[in-house]
Amino acid sequence: MKQLILILITIATISNSHAQEKKWTLNDCILYAVANSPKTNKQKQQNSIYHQNYLEAIGALLPNINANTSAGFNFGRGLDGETNTYIDVNSFGNDYNLSASLTIFDGLANYAKVKIGRISKVQGKQQLEEAKDMVAYETMEAYLNVLYYKDMVDIGKEQVDESTKSLEQLKRMEELGLKGLSDVAEAESKQAEDKYNLTRQKNLLTIGTILLKEKMNFPIDEELNILSEDYSKMIDKIIETPLSIYEGSRLFNPKAQAAESAFTIQKLNYKASKGNLMPRISMGAGISSNFFRNMDGSDYASFQEQIKNKRGEYISFTLSIPIFSGFSRSASVKKAKAQMHMAQTDRDDILRKLYSDIEQAVADTNGQVDEYEQAVKRKDAAQIAHKINQRKYEEGMIDPIILHTSSNRLMQAKAEELNAKYKYHLKHKLVSYYMGEPLYVEK
Repeated sequence: MKQLILILITIATISNSHAQEKKWTLNDCILYAVANSPKTNKQKQQNSIYHQNYLEAIGALLPNINANTSAGFNFGRGLDGETNTYIDVNSFGNDYNLSASLTIFDGLANYAKVKIGRISKVQGKQQLEEAKDMVAYETMEAYLNVLYYKDMVDIGKEQVDESTKSLEQLKRMEELGLKGLSDVAEAESKQAEDKYNLTRQKNLLTIGTILLKEKMNFPIDEELNILSEDYSKMIDKIIETPLSIYEGSRLFNPKAQAAESAFTIQKLNYKASKGNLMPRISMGAGISSNFFRNMDGSDYASFQEQIKNKRGEYISFTLSIPIFSGFSRSASVKKAKAQMHMAQTDRDDILRKLYSDIEQAVADTNGQVDEYEQAVKRKDAAQIAHKINQRKYEEGMIDPIILHTSSNRLMQAKAEELNAKYKYHLKHKLVSYYMGEPLYVEK
C-alpha cells in the first residue's frame, strides 16, 4: 500500500513539474482560451435552446394525443349510470377517454416556425464561431503584448549590463586620474535609470501575463510560460484591395452570416404572424367508455362487458375564423414587420462595418510595414551612432551626457522596431482572417 501511495505521489509530482515547464505557443493559448471561455460556453448552451425550440416547432405539426381516466364514489343521492335517473344508493363510476387533435391549416404559421427553428440552429453555430474568433483574436493580442514585454525586458537587461560595465570602467579610470568624479556620478545615474527602466518593463511583463491569463481564463495562481516565437520574417504589404477581400469575407464571415440569418428569421416570423390572420382548420377524434355499479349489493354487468358496450367514438372538424381579438393579431403583424426591417438595417450596418474594418485593417497592415522598415533603419543607424559615441567617449572626445543620450536613443529605436513588428503581425493576421484563413488550428 505504501509503495502504491509513493508511486502516485511521484506521478503527480512529475505531472505537475511537466505542466510548469510547458512552453505555451500562441495556438496552445488560443485553444485553451476557446475551450474555457465563458462566452463560448454560454453560446453552446444557447445553441441547445435553439435545438429544443426546433423540436418544439416540429412537434406543433404532429397530432396532440391525450389519455385520461377518472374514478369516483357517490354517497347519497346520485345519478344512476344504467337508467340515467336519480337514486339514493351509493355508487362507483369509472371513466376512460383517449383523444387526439391535429391542426390541418393555420395559415402556414407552424411551417414558418419550423423554418425559424432550423435557421436559428444555423445562426447559433455562426454565433459560436464568431465568439470563438473574438476570443482567439483577443488572446492573440494579449499574447503578442507579452512577447513585446519579454523582448523589452531583454533590451532592459542589455542596457543595465552596458551601463554597469561602463560604470566599472569609469571607476578604474577615475582611480587612474583619467576621469573625474562627475563622470562617475553621471555613469551611476545612467545605471540607476537603466535599472529603473528594467524594473518597469518587468512589471509591465507581469501585468501583460495577468491579462493574458484573464483572456484565457487561466488559473491565476499557476505559472504560464509562453514560447518566444520569431515574428521577424515575411513582413510584406497586402496586395489585395479591401473591396475584393470584402466580397469574399461577407460570404463566410461568421458575424456577417449570423446577421443574414437573423434577417431571414425575422422575415419568416413576419410570415408566421400573417398566418395567424387566416382561418384555422383542425380535427379531433377520440374514443371513450365507462364502468358503473351500485354499492348496495345488487347485480351489475362485468367490467369487460360494460367497457365494450358503453364504448363510443367520435371525430370532429373545427373551423375557426378570427374576426376581432382586440387588435392583438394586427399589432403582432405590424411589430413583426418592424422587427424585420430592423433586422435588415442591422444586417446592412454590420456589412458596412465589416467593409470599414477590412479597409482599416489593410491600411494598418501596410502602414505597419512602412513603420517597421523605418524603425529598422533607425535602429541600425542608432547602433552605428552609439558605437561611434562609445569610441569617442573612451578617447575623451565627448562627455557622458552625449553617450547616455545615444544609448537611450538606441533603446527607443529597438522598442519602436519591436512595437511595429508585433503590431504588423496582429493586423496582418486580422486581414488573413477576413480573407478566410483561420485564426488558430483546431486539434
